[in-house]
Amino acid sequence: MRRISRLTRVAVGAASLALAATACGGTSSDSGDGKEDKGLAIAYDIGGKGDQSFNDAAYAGLERAKKEFGYKTADIEPTDGETDADKEQRLTSLAKQGYNPVIGVGFAYGPAMKAVASKYPDTTFGIVDSVVEGKNVASLVFAENEASYLAGVAAAKATKTRTVGFVGGVDIPLIHKFEAGYKQGVQDTDPKIKVISQYLTQTAEEGGFSSPDKGRAAAEGQIEKKADVVYQAAGLSGQGVIEAAAKAKVWAIGVDSDQYEQEALAAYKDYILTSALKDIDGAVLALAKSVEDDKPLAGTHTFDLKSDGVGLSDSNPKFAEIPGAQDAVAKAKAGIIDGSIKVKTE
Repeated sequence: MRRISRLTRVAVGAASLALAATACGGTSSDSGDGKEDKGLAIAYDIGGKGDQSFNDAAYAGLERAKKEFGYKTADIEPTDGETDADKEQRLTSLAKQGYNPVIGVGFAYGPAMKAVASKYPDTTFGIVDSVVEGKNVASLVFAENEASYLAGVAAAKATKTRTVGFVGGVDIPLIHKFEAGYKQGVQDTDPKIKVISQYLTQTAEEGGFSSPDKGRAAAEGQIEKKADVVYQAAGLSGQGVIEAAAKAKVWAIGVDSDQYEQEALAAYKDYILTSALKDIDGAVLALAKSVEDDKPLAGTHTFDLKSDGVGLSDSNPKFAEIPGAQDAVAKAKAGIIDGSIKVKTE
């Protein structure tokens, strides 16, 4: 369960099997004198680099591409209260400088990506967690609900109070997928377990993905209601959830990256039971490799349990000590892959 390893191979192969590829390659037509070999550039989502989760997974992919291909890369942080116009300007700047591919990390880049991609047909664009139509756009989306189902199974096996929690960063359809899969996994394992859910904000602009204090307060409230496992899908805010769980000596479940392995969370790692993984770094590297090979990906690519695009970590040795947890997760994973378990998205 620990490491998703086949995504790059799967993603690159998928282009020839099921998805349309375009003839983008090299650099943008506005790349200047062309003397400098510029490669992958990413524009971060809310919370930016250092969230130990979603954005840092994309950065890991950028670092892998930089090492493998030996070219110049770029990564740009978001700004507080920014607009779609700000995102559009950021993507435009990267394309003009000759970076290829250019990836917007997060669904919030959807409108900007749609506006910019058509203006730079010789640049390949990518967007994580959203679908944008375009001949030179690769939409990299994940079956978060499937990984969350496994997290729910693990939570149901770990709880002693028969109450578990879910903290979502923002009340939007993407995060509903995390909640839906988690609740189903819990209740399919033991329908008598109570699931407490809370969203931090209604909009991203209110700080739902970027406010550890909000995450901490939400987790503390759920722990007061006897939750002894709390799963968070809240970006940077999730660090507050993990901190609160560790302080109360209950379990936290991480998201997107293996948060047990994150250095910034080392003080709390003993209380990070597991993490629901999305191989964002593998998807980023796959897109970079496709451009480097002059076979750029385009269209919608969905990474799920079957392709090892999502999964559940087992880095914490205490996970193996929970009676029946590993077997239950393995059985659930097999059921999702063979279709006998249908995981909800709402």
